[in-house]
Amino acid sequence: MCSANLDLGIVFLTQTGLGLVGNSYLLCMYNFTVLIGHHLKPTDLILNQLVLTNLVVLFSKGVPQTLSTLGWEYFLDDAGCKLVFYFYRVSTGVSFSTVCLLNGFHTIKINPSICRWMELKIRSLKFTGFCCCLCWIPHLLINSFLPLIVYGPLSKKNLSIENNYEYCSWITPQGYSPLYTALYFFPNLMSLIFMIWASGSMVLVLHRHRLRVQHIRRHSFSPNPSHEARATRTILVLVSSFVTFYSVYVIFSIWMTLVTHQGQWMVNSSVLVASCFPAFSPFVLIISDSRISQRWFACREKTKVFS
Repeated sequence: MCSANLDLGIVFLTQTGLGLVGNSYLLCMYNFTVLIGHHLKPTDLILNQLVLTNLVVLFSKGVPQTLSTLGWEYFLDDAGCKLVFYFYRVSTGVSFSTVCLLNGFHTIKINPSICRWMELKIRSLKFTGFCCCLCWIPHLLINSFLPLIVYGPLSKKNLSIENNYEYCSWITPQGYSPLYTALYFFPNLMSLIFMIWASGSMVLVLHRHRLRVQHIRRHSFSPNPSHEARATRTILVLVSSFVTFYSVYVIFSIWMTLVTHQGQWMVNSSVLVASCFPAFSPFVLIISDSRISQRWFACREKTKVFS
């Protein structure tokens, strides 16, 4: 194995490892909240789904690419490649829709005048769960044809376009690439546009609210940032990182779909960018969620008492 592949493998291993640890921790925390009987907020269901899709993305794309870069060849057969690509495409699309749903819920909660009847609906766990289920349906259907164009690394098909991921191959019949590209990316593009609008509206409302109470803040000597400032910062970090990483990923994916026999650097760059948000977003949620920090300090206090 050359040193360049080894260095890239270490990068993939570090990124995937950190992402799996962060998302697994959040998944345990959200499910632990349900098990101990604490009040579950509707947005917790959305965050739980986001963490779950992050884990599926990392397992289906980050782990295979890490093994491939480190020199492990032919570890997936034809059926394994079909499942891995299908789960990856579905989870990536659901991740788009889930972030879009999260921003929409927060926007309506902060500014109920946008949609009055939805303001009561979003307080219901059943309605939130129904919306989470709806996020899966279009992506499960859109990607249902993927098993027909994905093959194992040893499969040789006499078709026009072949994309080699080292551990799997992806072949699109001639003339169908533009149709596949439009079909797959159109829902994500709509979600991206809505997400940018919802996030912009939310940040604008928070900024106006902060200006209204600014005279109160002037008389406060607390160095801690306000709740509005923390919420605005979290929204900006999550949305800007999501839009940036997945916009670059979409560009790479469209290029890989339309161009025959692209270089391996393009494949590695696409996977690296696509795994950035699933790998690092849980740490943004951990830092911004005050409940997690409170439980952490409570556990530390209990440990000190028993020690």
